[in-house]
Amino acid sequence: MIKNTMMEFAETAGNDEGARSTLVSRNITVLGRRTSVRLEPEMWTALRDIARRENCSIHDLSSLIQLRKNPDTSLTAAIRVFLMLYYRASSTEEGHLRGGHGNFNTMLARARLTIDALRACKRPSSTPLEPPCVLPHMVPVTERTSEARR
Repeated sequence: MIKNTMMEFAETAGNDEGARSTLVSRNITVLGRRTSVRLEPEMWTALRDIARRENCSIHDLSSLIQLRKNPDTSLTAAIRVFLMLYYRASSTEEGHLRGGHGNFNTMLARARLTIDALRACKRPSSTPLEPPCVLPHMVPVTERTSEARR
């Protein structure tokens, strides 16, 4: 399986002829607001596969990513990092089980959010998406790490 993936990557990554962009732009709804994201087709496929596995929509995943990403990171970059981390944590079926995958509520719990909190952050389309909704219980990763060391 890894060999096939690497072969697919080699076939698509090194194709510079014509220098055309392989990015696909799609509209998604993040925290109740429509936005456009440009990703490689393989990234869109991976995002759809994860949404299917987690029993949620791409919009739900993107909203969760938006809430948890570094404010200085673009949503597109954060989605790519999320995809890599998700698959790295679950590269086997045992990994999926260990990662608690298969239920969006479990994913929300790992992000320290509830579905009500996620929905409460959704904004009307007339309000800007940035800065992201900050919930009282959300503590930046660096603060959590330093608190855990005490």
